[in-house]
Amino acid sequence: MKKIVALLMVLGVLAGCNTMEGLGKDIKTGGQKLEKAATK
Repeated sequence: MKKIVALLMVLGVLAGCNTMEGLGKDIKTGGQKLEKAATK
């Protein structure tokens, strides 16, 4: 279940960015959210 949620988050992040800079920021934010979820 967690893998599905993580995949959906990544797809949402990738769909929402328009530039390479935006992509980098979105990936960083997504990684931080996954880290927080993993520590819970």
